[in-house]
Amino acid sequence: MPASDSRSFRRWFGTFATGVTVVTLKDGKGEAAGITINSLTSVSLAPPLLLFCLVRSARLYPAFRASKHFAVNILAEGQEYLSRYFADPRHHAVPENIWDRERKGCPILKGTLGWMVVERTAIYRGGDHDILMGKPVGMHKRSGSMKPLLYFHSRYRKVAD
Repeated sequence: MPASDSRSFRRWFGTFATGVTVVTLKDGKGEAAGITINSLTSVSLAPPLLLFCLVRSARLYPAFRASKHFAVNILAEGQEYLSRYFADPRHHAVPENIWDRERKGCPILKGTLGWMVVERTAIYRGGDHDILMGKPVGMHKRSGSMKPLLYFHSRYRKVAD
């Protein structure tokens, strides 16, 4: 596919609704940090494995290469501000009081639909991204009637009943 057609490729994938997650870890300075992703995929049930894709130009790329663990936080409706902040913290105000706890040295966000702490098992190259694969070492799913934050056609969406 010609490079000029990457826009069409991106628009095509824009018709695929995805959930929104923030993957968190401690950065190189030991501070809680994260990045918004929607490329989360279950790879295997036996053994349980998942993957996400991270562009190599991301400011947290070196931290993800160095860290053995990361946490995946599934965002709920009403958490669009977290998605926007972690997508580009240079252009958004730092949200207050967003961290809940740590597991395996990974910061966990408050009020999400759930979180999973993952031990990284492999990194593969894929174009301008790396594919980070790992196995869960801890997880929590919130009960109740909370709904997910969705992303579709370049906009945040809500689940309608």
